[in-house]
Amino acid sequence: MSLLSTVLPPGLAFRDPLVLLLLLLVPLAVALRIARERKGDTALVVPTLAFVAKVKPGWRVRLRHLPFILACLGFAGLVVALARPRVGLERTESWTEGVDIVVALDASGSMAAEDFKPKNRFFVAKAATRTFVEGRPQDRLGLIAFAGRSRTVVPLTTDRDMLLQRLAALNMGEQGDGTAIGMALGNALARLGASKAKSKVVVLVTDGGNNAGEIDPDTAANVARGLGVRVYTIGVGTAEGPVEIPVPVRDPETGRVVERRVMAEVEVDEKLLGRIADATGGRFFRATDPAGLARTYAEIDRLEKTEVKTTTYTRWRETFPRVALPAAGLLAAAALLGLLAFPVAPR
Repeated sequence: MSLLSTVLPPGLAFRDPLVLLLLLLVPLAVALRIARERKGDTALVVPTLAFVAKVKPGWRVRLRHLPFILACLGFAGLVVALARPRVGLERTESWTEGVDIVVALDASGSMAAEDFKPKNRFFVAKAATRTFVEGRPQDRLGLIAFAGRSRTVVPLTTDRDMLLQRLAALNMGEQGDGTAIGMALGNALARLGASKAKSKVVVLVTDGGNNAGEIDPDTAANVARGLGVRVYTIGVGTAEGPVEIPVPVRDPETGRVVERRVMAEVEVDEKLLGRIADATGGRFFRATDPAGLARTYAEIDRLEKTEVKTTTYTRWRETFPRVALPAAGLLAAAALLGLLAFPVAPR
């Protein structure tokens, strides 16, 4: 059936291609029909046709082959339908150069600080992460969101579209209050635990220090070093001074939740982030503006490559019940009507 795949349009295949062998009966029927016509089994033998030479053939004579043609088309359509035509791509496996990377993105309330005007830190961090993901088509990437708790948004995958959709849907405040850096690292290491890649990386993006969670960040860093995982830490936010943060509060008079803007100072624990990076062989970056965050991701992009196996799955869309079977049924019905209309094929 490899020859069949070369003549079909890209993306078209059959679930049961061996059924198509029944199509060989069509040329056999045509050959038998031609042999029968030449032999003249149904012909009326007369000494001369001079007395009907000027008579024009009627429509029954001109269309005498139509029932046979419709029958062949109906049979062929039914055979194609039974072979289950479908549209899609086969499962493919390929070897490519890549790195296993988990991005741990801080989604705590302090990421709403608007020192990256006109957008806040969380918006800019998501945009830079999106660019980073789009620029690494050969890698497996995962995504973790954390605040007081840590959640795996996307495990390691090569499905860029799905990861980018989940990244765009992320919101702040869904993981509780606080910043649990140790929990985020522990979760990321769990995602990378089964990885066989030579290069395994965690990109930790946060704007604060560790103030929640049951796992100490330094302990998590030592575990990462033992597992051969490098951690690149990114401190997001201005280097000094208070920043404006919108805070939702409930109005005691109306009971409605309104937004109040307060000035607060969110200090990045550079010493902690530096220790985590140094302990694992990574680097600490400070991103004080959108351009700096983009440069940081570009720097991390220069990592060694390793050969990984990628598998692509695509859902098949069956055309059998919606296209092939109705079409074949119509052809078969037309053939039946044609045979009833032409019980004898006059010559």
